[in-house]
Amino acid sequence: MGTPTASHCSCGQPTYIFNFFAGHQPPVNVPPSHKHEHEHEHEHKHKHKHHKKGKKIVKEVSEELLIQGIPSWWSPLSEPDSSRHILRIVVDHLGLKSLTLHIAPGTPTLDIEDSDDESVVEARIHESSHLLGEDLYPRYATASPLPSIRPRDEAPKDFWTTFRTRTKYYFPALQWMPSYSFHLFTGDLLAGLTLSCLMIPQALSYATALCKLEAVHGLYAIAFPAITYALFGMSRQLSMGPEASLSMLVGSAIAQQQHMENDDDPMKSALALSCLLTLFVGIFTFLLGIFRLGFLDSLMSRALLRGFITAVAIVVMVQQSITLLGLVQLSEEWGISEASSTIDRLIFLAENITQLHVLTAATSAIACIVLFGARVIKAKFPSVRWLQLLPEVLLVVVASIILTGIFRWDLEGLQVLGDIKGGGIPLPSIPEIPHRKHFKDIALTAGLISMIGFVESIVISKTYSSKHNYTVSANRELVAMGAANIMGGLFQGIPAFGSVARSKINDRAGARTQMAGLITGIIALLAILFLLPYLYYLPKAVLSSVIFIAVLYILFEAPEDIHFMFKIGAWRDITLFCLTFLATVVISLEFGTLLAVSLSLLLTVKETSYPRITIMGRVKGTHNKFRPIKDGPDFIEHVEDVLIVRIEEPLFFANTGQLKDRLRRLEVFGDMSIHPSENPRLRDRSFIIFDVSNMPQIDASAVQILYEIVTSYRSRGVEVYFVKLRDNALELFIRSGLLEFVGRDHTFKKVSDAIEAIEKLASHRPQISVQ
Repeated sequence: MGTPTASHCSCGQPTYIFNFFAGHQPPVNVPPSHKHEHEHEHEHKHKHKHHKKGKKIVKEVSEELLIQGIPSWWSPLSEPDSSRHILRIVVDHLGLKSLTLHIAPGTPTLDIEDSDDESVVEARIHESSHLLGEDLYPRYATASPLPSIRPRDEAPKDFWTTFRTRTKYYFPALQWMPSYSFHLFTGDLLAGLTLSCLMIPQALSYATALCKLEAVHGLYAIAFPAITYALFGMSRQLSMGPEASLSMLVGSAIAQQQHMENDDDPMKSALALSCLLTLFVGIFTFLLGIFRLGFLDSLMSRALLRGFITAVAIVVMVQQSITLLGLVQLSEEWGISEASSTIDRLIFLAENITQLHVLTAATSAIACIVLFGARVIKAKFPSVRWLQLLPEVLLVVVASIILTGIFRWDLEGLQVLGDIKGGGIPLPSIPEIPHRKHFKDIALTAGLISMIGFVESIVISKTYSSKHNYTVSANRELVAMGAANIMGGLFQGIPAFGSVARSKINDRAGARTQMAGLITGIIALLAILFLLPYLYYLPKAVLSSVIFIAVLYILFEAPEDIHFMFKIGAWRDITLFCLTFLATVVISLEFGTLLAVSLSLLLTVKETSYPRITIMGRVKGTHNKFRPIKDGPDFIEHVEDVLIVRIEEPLFFANTGQLKDRLRRLEVFGDMSIHPSENPRLRDRSFIIFDVSNMPQIDASAVQILYEIVTSYRSRGVEVYFVKLRDNALELFIRSGLLEFVGRDHTFKKVSDAIEAIEKLASHRPQISVQ
C-alpha cells in the first residue's frame, strides 16, 4: 500500500507524497519528531482533513488509469485507504516499479517508473485555485484535452430484435431496399442499361468461343448470378458475370474430359460438365464463407496472380487468333483441338498465316480497331461522361449483325452464330454426377476457379467500398458469390465472378446500390426471352474480337506490376511471376493454375512456420533499458552470460516447430542472418530470459514444445526466466505444469527485475568469462 510522507513547500503549506511500490511494502518514513505535541496534533488533523479531500484527486488518478485499460471493477471503495489501495493494484497490474503522487498546492505530479523507461506526467492548475479546496476541478488533467467516452450499449435485448438485426446483416437487401429512393434509381437504371450493353455480347462470346457451349448459357450466367448477388452481396459496384480467364478454365476442363471419353453427343456432355462445374464452384465458395475463410483472399501473392492472369491472356489471345483469321476449319484438319497447347497453336498460326480467310480477317480487324480505338478515346477523356457511357461493344455487335444480314456475308464464308438452341427460362436441375475417376478432376478445377475468382472479386469490392465509404465483409462476399454460382449451376450457367473493367464502368455509370446489378440481371432475362432470334447473323469473328480486346487490356496491366517489382528489387516475386507465366503458357492452363495455388500455399506455410523472435541487448550506459540488438549494434550490447529473447507473436502448432533450431542459432551466433557454416560467435550462456510481452496467446502444442525447450536448457544447467506473461498464456503455463517446472520465482514483470535476480544469483557463483 502507498506510504504517505509529509514535507513543507516554500509557501509553508504541507506537500503530501504517496509512494506506491510494487511487490513489497517499504518502510514507513516517519517524519522528525522535534515538534511539540500540540503541533503534531495540529498537523495530524490538518493532514487528515487534506487526505480526506485529497482522496478525490487520487480517485481521479485511478479513473484516468482506468481509461487506459484498468478493468472497471477496480473503482474506489468506501474504506479510508481504498484510493491508495487502488493505485497499489494499478502499480502491480501495469508492472510499474513505483508510482509517486505529489499532492501540493498548484502542482499535482504523478511519477511513474517501469522496466524500460521513466515518464513524468505533470498536471498544473491556476495558482489561485487550491488543489485541496472545495472547487476541485472535475477530472484529473491528462495528455489529451478531449473527454473520454464509452461505447453505447445498444445490443438487442430480445429474440425478435436480435433476429431482425442479424437478418439485415445476412440479407443485405433488407438494408438498402427500405430506404431506396427515386434519386438512387436513376443512376442505378443507367448503370444497369450500360452494363447490359457490354455484358450480353461478352457473355455470348465467352460461352461460344471459350466454353464451346450454346450462346444462351452465357446469358444464364448473367441473369441468375447477378440477381442473386444483388440480394445477398454487400458491394454496390461489383458486376457479377462470366469472365474470360475463368471461362477459359471451364472450356479447358470440358475439353480434357471429352478427350478422355468419346461421347455420342459432345454438346450435351459439355453442358452437363459445365453446369456441374459451376455448381461445385458455388458450393465450394459458399462453404468458404460459412466457415469464415475470407482471409484466403490474401493467400495468393500478387506476383503469382499477375503471372497467371497474364499467361491466361496470352493463351486466350492465341486461341482466338485462329477464329479471327478464319482458320478454324483448317486447324481442325491439322488436329488442333481444345486440348492442344499454346505452343501447338502458335506453330500452326506461323505455318498457315498466309491461308487466312480475307473477309473474316477484315471483319475482325475492323471490329478490333473500333473497340480498341473507343477505349483509347475514353481513356483520354475520362471527364466526358456521355463518352464513358458509350456502349461501343453493343454498337459493333448491332452493326455487324445488320451488315451481315444485308450483304449475306455468311454465304461468302463468314461464320455466324446461327440458330441458338434452347432459350426460355430453364427449370432448376442438378446435373448428373460423373464417374468417380473424373469427379476429383472436376472438383479440383472448381476449387481453383473459386479461389481465383474470389481473390479478384474481393479486391474489387474492397476498392469501391473504400472509395464510397461503406464496409464489406470477405466472408459475406464469399457466401453471396457462392449462392450466385449455385443458382447459375442449377439454371445451366457458367461460373460468374466480379470483373475489374465491368465494375469500373458500373461505377462511372452511376451505380450506387445493388439495384444496378439487379437491373442487369432482369435485362439479361428479357434478352433470353426475346433477343435470341435476332442474333442469327452475329459473326463469330466479332465475338472473338470482343474477347481479344478484353484480354488485351488484361495484358496491358502487367508492365506496371513488372516495373514496380524491378524498381524495388523484388527478385523472388519476379521469379514467381515468370514460373507461373511459363508453366501456364508452355505446359497447360491446368498445370499453371495448380502451380500458382501450390506455390501460394507453400510460401504461406513457410512464412508462418518460422516464429518471429528477436534477441535483445542492453543500451550502453543504462541498467534497465533493453532494445533489439539489430536496431543499433553500436549502442546496444549483449549482457554477459545472459541471452534475452523476445517472442514477437502468438505461438501455436505451426510456428513453434522451428523454435528450437532458431534459438540454438541465436545462442551460437547472436544473429539469424549469419550462415550456420561459420564459426560460433558466442559461447554457451548460463541464463536465458524469454520476454513474452508480445505473445498474447499460446496453444497446447506450443506449450508442450516450450516445455521440452525448458527441459533441454535445464539439462544443460541453463536457468530459464519468463518476463511479462499474459493472462491467457499464464493459464496454460499453470495447467501444463510449466510454471511450476520453471519456478514462480523465475517469472517477472520486467526484464530489469530478471537481470537483478540473475545478478544476485551470479554473485554467489564462480566468475565465468563469456565472450
